[in-house]
Amino acid sequence: MDTSYLLTHLGEEREDYYNAVIPPIMQSSNFAYNSLADFRSAILNELDNFVYSRGNNPTVAILRQKLAALEQAEDALVFGSGSAACAVAIISQLQAGDHLLSVQSPYSWTYKLISKFLSRFGISYDFIDASNLQEIEAAIRPNTKVLFLESPNSLTFELQDLAACAALAKKHGIRTICDNSYASPIYQNPIALGIDLVVHSATKYLNGHSDVVAGVVCGSKALIQKMFELDYMALGPAISPNDAWLLLRGLRTLPLRIQKSNEHAKKVVDYLAQHPKVDYVLYPGHPSHPQYELAQKQMSGFGGLFSVNFKAKSIEQMERFSEALMPTFLLAVSWGGFESLQVPTACFYNLGTAPPPPLPFSFVRYYVGLEDPDYIIDAFEKAFVYLED
Repeated sequence: MDTSYLLTHLGEEREDYYNAVIPPIMQSSNFAYNSLADFRSAILNELDNFVYSRGNNPTVAILRQKLAALEQAEDALVFGSGSAACAVAIISQLQAGDHLLSVQSPYSWTYKLISKFLSRFGISYDFIDASNLQEIEAAIRPNTKVLFLESPNSLTFELQDLAACAALAKKHGIRTICDNSYASPIYQNPIALGIDLVVHSATKYLNGHSDVVAGVVCGSKALIQKMFELDYMALGPAISPNDAWLLLRGLRTLPLRIQKSNEHAKKVVDYLAQHPKVDYVLYPGHPSHPQYELAQKQMSGFGGLFSVNFKAKSIEQMERFSEALMPTFLLAVSWGGFESLQVPTACFYNLGTAPPPPLPFSFVRYYVGLEDPDYIIDAFEKAFVYLED
């Protein structure tokens, strides 16, 4: 299906809402029927009908169609956050006594879900180097039910060979789940590579305007139906119609935004990679990345997120450097919007409530948004004076 068609027209039955170009926000909690037979039929298949907006809603339904089509999936569910999407996708595939395998460094709240939440209910787990197929196979147990992947992850950008992981998991009857937030459906389609369920923090590229928190799970109709009927409806993580409408707005420009971010980031990364005050850059789209060939094989682009380790002598020096980059790089979490962002690891040192992170204080994650790359490079040029001896 052509991306331009699905973003502009798929699911938009305009004759149902007065031929408006943009669909309305169906801000209704419940929906009425004209007969008991129609009401009964809707209740029996609430995933595809409208009974109560905790389950399905007309505005959300349009969004579901588009997101599923983007990921080459049969169906999708939309959530109030990316963490909720990951949690329900994982929980829906497990029960007490099962075992889960996960990449070593998933998103922090996914890590906490696996290591602190699931263990309360008798589910065991192992964090593994999922770039090594032999390590995955060695860690598989008779009760292993899920292999959770995140390719690339959103801090140090390790990749997994998704097609190979999917084939290995299928051989052992294991369900595969992949967080595809970094690449977006524009630059990577894990389902086409054999992955069972794909999750996103829709807060990032899918929305793209830094004004909605949301998540999505895409997969086969059977898996989505099973997830909807128990986990989704029981836990109640549905997105609001208003936020779904904002996500629809964001999707219209998704290809343009991520392509521009990708273009800008490549120019900035090339500049930083050769700078004498830079130790190394981590960006899957740069030849220096240790998995560059795999990235070229299974991704068609890389977006605007990368990390840099600088040659800094102290935390104080890094603090002055990072603050000198403001406001060009806002000091804030997340990514995928129009604005450039930075998350210096130095922020997590000297907190007093937790040990320092495993990454050095000189490590910073950057997101390059839609600003002119020369403007961004100029900000670095001026800030580098703070890393001088």
